[in-house]
Amino acid sequence: MTNRFKPGDIVQHFKRELLTEEERAGKMYLYEIIGVAIHSETREPMMVYRPLYDDGGMYVRPLEMFLSEVDHDKYPEVKQKYRFEEVKE
Repeated sequence: MTNRFKPGDIVQHFKRELLTEEERAGKMYLYEIIGVAIHSETREPMMVYRPLYDDGGMYVRPLEMFLSEVDHDKYPEVKQKYRFEEVKE
């Protein structure tokens, strides 16, 4: 599994596609990549990121999950291939 993001990258969660234009203006589902951390007990790589909306706190998610593809059976209307993709704006 290759991490395709670097600290400072801005990424969007696939659910951003489902928002209205007004909701998109509020930066919903946009995140800044902080980096990859290693879980101290399991040694599992975890992505550290922070939302660009709401409280701006820091969150972690298993790297494998962060880099996974969208479940297009569950979300057939979503065009984005991966759960998180870099914003190219």
